[in-house]
Amino acid sequence: MQPRTSRLEGRTIDSAFHEFRVDYEQTKNLGIGKAIYSDAFSAGSYMWRVHYYPHGCTKSHKSYVSIYIELVSKSNSVNAICEAFIMDKDGQPCPYSAARTDVVLLQDQQDNDRCGDIKKHFSNLPGSTDVSFNIDGETFHAHRAVLAARSPVLKALMSSITLHDITPATFRVMLQFMYTDALPGDDELGDPPSEMMKQLLAAADRYGLDQLKLMCAQKLGDNVSVDTVAATLTCAEMYSCPELKNKCIDFFVMEGNFKKAMLTTGFVQLGQKFPSIIDELREKVGL
Repeated sequence: MQPRTSRLEGRTIDSAFHEFRVDYEQTKNLGIGKAIYSDAFSAGSYMWRVHYYPHGCTKSHKSYVSIYIELVSKSNSVNAICEAFIMDKDGQPCPYSAARTDVVLLQDQQDNDRCGDIKKHFSNLPGSTDVSFNIDGETFHAHRAVLAARSPVLKALMSSITLHDITPATFRVMLQFMYTDALPGDDELGDPPSEMMKQLLAAADRYGLDQLKLMCAQKLGDNVSVDTVAATLTCAEMYSCPELKNKCIDFFVMEGNFKKAMLTTGFVQLGQKFPSIIDELREKVGL
């Protein structure tokens, strides 16, 4: 398709389409962080290149395909909006790619630095922030376009927003994830980190951030213990996380875990909110 040119606020806007064909059989065994690259192509009077990571650019993204757009031409003042679609071998849109595709502009970076510098690229977005959130007297500024692309719930709100159902600390981490697609280290999540994960899981469910929800559920499941399993199972049931729920139930039925977990406050709260789960657990452990 030929590029088309239009005018918007006195600036020339060029658009173009580029097709990048990938042989699945040749890429299915590539490791995490390994990419293949398209030939350079022209769009908007600049040269660009697609970076395709079939198994994600980092371990935290190993369940996802990562796509990056590199600006090959030398320039310090290029603004671009990109949208990507994954097609199957028959030329039909892949249903697993329909929800969202994040594209980041890259220039003059080594492969090992590209994934870690997403936050820096977003912080250099052109123009000032155009939406703010007030949470318990603390104000957070952000870019409307980024948040609208990430969260369908926030997209329906926008402007200057006061939220009452989330703490500033949780919103700060959620906002960071929406800009970077990554979670901070455990040392930045508070003590214990599992409490922040539970709050983030609730926020992700509330604001339609499916990827964040999966990451929180996985992190909670990986760190389940006798002291936390009941509270974690409560979260799994409240926010519809079937994999996390199954992992908690499997932990409960391991020898000795059920009787120990019964002594925790979380177990009492689990029984109050979801008594049917307690009955299910008792049946599985033969009590």
